[in-house]
Amino acid sequence: MSLRTSRRDFLKTSAAGLALPLAAPSLLSARSPNEVVRVAGIGVGGKGWTDVNGAAKHAEVIAYCDVETKGTRRGGFGNAAKTWPDAKGYTDYRKLLDAHAKDLDGITVSTPDHMHAPITLAAMERGLAVYTQKPLTRTIHEARTLTQAAAKAKVSTQMGNQNHSGSGYRSVVEIVRSGLVGKIKTAHTWSNRPIWPQGIERPAGSDPVPESLDWDLWLGVANDRPYKANVYAPFKWRGWYDFGAGALGDMGCHIIDPVVWALELGPPTGVSYEGPEPMPETFPEWEVLTYRFPGTEHTTGDELVMTWSDGGKLPSTEGSHVPADVKLPANGVMLVGEKGTVLCQHVRSPQVYPLEKFPEKDLPKVDGLDHYGVWINGIRAGEEPNSGFSYSGPLTETVLLGVVASRVEADELLWDAENLRFTNSEAANAFVKEEYRTGW
Repeated sequence: MSLRTSRRDFLKTSAAGLALPLAAPSLLSARSPNEVVRVAGIGVGGKGWTDVNGAAKHAEVIAYCDVETKGTRRGGFGNAAKTWPDAKGYTDYRKLLDAHAKDLDGITVSTPDHMHAPITLAAMERGLAVYTQKPLTRTIHEARTLTQAAAKAKVSTQMGNQNHSGSGYRSVVEIVRSGLVGKIKTAHTWSNRPIWPQGIERPAGSDPVPESLDWDLWLGVANDRPYKANVYAPFKWRGWYDFGAGALGDMGCHIIDPVVWALELGPPTGVSYEGPEPMPETFPEWEVLTYRFPGTEHTTGDELVMTWSDGGKLPSTEGSHVPADVKLPANGVMLVGEKGTVLCQHVRSPQVYPLEKFPEKDLPKVDGLDHYGVWINGIRAGEEPNSGFSYSGPLTETVLLGVVASRVEADELLWDAENLRFTNSEAANAFVKEEYRTGW
């Protein structure tokens, strides 16, 4: 028996005690004879600090990487060195993967959106499990590529939409699937994002690059541009086309998730945009998007319409069972059914209206899971986690269709998912796949 097989069998046996349900079985491969799952964090500041520490509850951190070495953000390179003194630190993820591919079981990827796909793909090609922050990728083509690569690599994958494991959205799915509110007629999703600048022009000039930041590595696959202090790094990159996916990309993989999940939706057939005229380099200050999906057994009619709103825009409760005087949460989802309406604030438990017909004490509630533990259990058990790329890849494609719609002046964009193209807009097709910078 090979060491590789011995490790796989050991990890599967160890996983039995974790009792974390997974979505679908897969033939995953373990990587070394050690009894402890070993991981590395790519991007360890801000959300990356949360991710690598979440994985560290279940695994040993043996390496970490960040292009910023000063560590002024929450967590960061310096804090990683103090927290895991025996781990090796890097500024270039490629050097980390080259040095530790045979020592690692998996990595967390918590960089700006434009670097998610290249890092994640490089890890899977080395047989490593991957936990990648949402949105899984910046472009639709990247999402399809990672979905296909994960199926080929047969490793444990998980997207960082933590609420997929949370009690709130799991309970929404249970309520809808149980038929409690009848079949769903319409769906609404929304967010108070952006909380960073959008709808702006690129500032002129440049600033000195801090000694602690490798600007070329931060840019990665994105086109070269001069460094400007407090414009892109460490947080405001989300509003720029080259680096992020705007408000929708930030929150859509969270809030649209329970709609796609509960209703078992396939790819949309069309998406339309309402908002300010597209800017050359940044996402709009606000937007309202309308998606059309083929109906399913959980919906009325042959089509399901879902709206997305952000930048201070909220959906109307007209036609729902929610009273007009109810204040909608800043971030939430509303599923309007034949007999009732499910309203769920992001990261909270759902309510069902009318309240007198559906008191909270009578609603089904599903316990939450440790999203990081589910991923590590996938490594141990040889099964795909609940938000593995076979699910989160297509979900990301759906989200990113709206991102593209906000960048072009068109009426409804018609989507051909099988051929990965819009059938009525070459301008939109130009954003399905975008070229990487020379050398990347």
